[in-house]
Amino acid sequence: MRSWLAAVFFVAFAPTPTFAQPVAPRTLEQVIPEIDAVFAQYQRDAHVPGLIYGIVIDGELAHTTAMGELDIRTHRPVERDSLFRIASMSKAFTALAILKLRDEGRLQLDALAETYVPEMRSWRYPTTDSPRIRVRDLLSHVGGLVTDDPWGDRQTPLSEEDFTRMLAEGVPFTRAPQTQFEYSNFGYALLGRIITNVSGRPYADYIEQEIMRPLGMTSTGYDVFAAPQQRRALGYRWENERWTREPDMAHGAFGAMGGVQTSAHDYARWVGFLLSAWPARDGPETGPVRRSSVRELAQGLNFITTRSRPGLEGEEPCRIALAYAMGFNLVRDCVLGTAMFHGGGYPGYGSYLLLLPEYGVGVFAFANRTYAGPAPPVTQAALMLHRDGLLRRRELAVSDDLARTYAAAQAMFEASSIEPGRRQLAMNFLMDRSAANWRREFRRLKAEAGECDTDDEIVATGALAGQFLWRCERADIQGVLLLAPTNPPTIQALRLNVTLRGD
Repeated sequence: MRSWLAAVFFVAFAPTPTFAQPVAPRTLEQVIPEIDAVFAQYQRDAHVPGLIYGIVIDGELAHTTAMGELDIRTHRPVERDSLFRIASMSKAFTALAILKLRDEGRLQLDALAETYVPEMRSWRYPTTDSPRIRVRDLLSHVGGLVTDDPWGDRQTPLSEEDFTRMLAEGVPFTRAPQTQFEYSNFGYALLGRIITNVSGRPYADYIEQEIMRPLGMTSTGYDVFAAPQQRRALGYRWENERWTREPDMAHGAFGAMGGVQTSAHDYARWVGFLLSAWPARDGPETGPVRRSSVRELAQGLNFITTRSRPGLEGEEPCRIALAYAMGFNLVRDCVLGTAMFHGGGYPGYGSYLLLLPEYGVGVFAFANRTYAGPAPPVTQAALMLHRDGLLRRRELAVSDDLARTYAAAQAMFEASSIEPGRRQLAMNFLMDRSAANWRREFRRLKAEAGECDTDDEIVATGALAGQFLWRCERADIQGVLLLAPTNPPTIQALRLNVTLRGD
């Protein structure tokens, strides 16, 4: 399940630190032909028989394009409801099921995995000081198990009985647990066994009935032979300058690491559900798993690597940090902000998903060629959406406390004195800079920038912090307001910087 290779490719294909916004934002309909061309070029260059990609915006499948063939013998075309195996993108379902069982009080993330899989109790660890594997370690691939691509892919049909025998015999470690990230399909198969043992139901049945069906994913599941065969994308590998049919693999003990088959329409429901967890807010829970637990998929164990990747043509590279969370890789991107992604590589199939929770946008693609890994066109599509002004950041609501103290900051600046806001100041404020020095600072800023319009609204970066921009005669003033954790909140810091226009 070559998800880690896809992750490396993602960071090798980085967007730029900044983009110049177009004079007028374009519509999605105007950009789609260019995105289609990127995917079509990828299909040709990567020798992919057929693929489909989708763009999800605010919970809706805003666009999907299908191209190529499901079956090179009958030339059945890829369509919107065609079914593809998505390989390691299945791991997010497994991770979320573990969190759902945790929410129900049926397991603990910091419990030893052997609590739920008794065969693990006899395992021999690599060093005398090795910690025993926790459930959390398996979620984030730090259990000390060796990277097992492509061996793990071929274990999909392994029977539960054979898996039990393997567990009872024990497995070799490559390192002590909790010391380094190492991508393990075996580890996610163990999570599947935990789900089975804790829920008292077969893994696939639990995922399908407790997560997929409540989301309306009626065409999604693990038994590829039970699905309508005329809708299935057959899997191929490119070898000796021709396509060779890969054998279909039945569902088995390793299905938890990569066995899902789905359609673009169904998968868009999954993507929309995941993105709906952001931002945190009041209101009823409407999904099969709590919003806070979905957001937990973006939390990992901080085994971080760094990569540099180029952006769109002619743009400078971007240096980013990458970590594995739970069923997702996580990066803080120069352009796209917080990004969650996962690839899937499998005999006969390749897939890729990119989530942008700060924008409520997801882009995904499925292909029917072994280890196709459509990370490049998915990433390019997201960058093109950003370049053309189609990514709109979800803004936080301005709290009453932030609005109140911002009004005090505006009044202090207008008066060139802290007096109008004195009652709104935290105890440290005048210890860090005296009232006399604040008076001089306000006058200096006005002398440098000229008369300012301070009516611009503050943009919340949290309930107790925000940023603002005041337009002035000769320059602009960028500001940051930070409140103290007092009751009621008071101003602990006010930062004002003059910026020349065009900077």
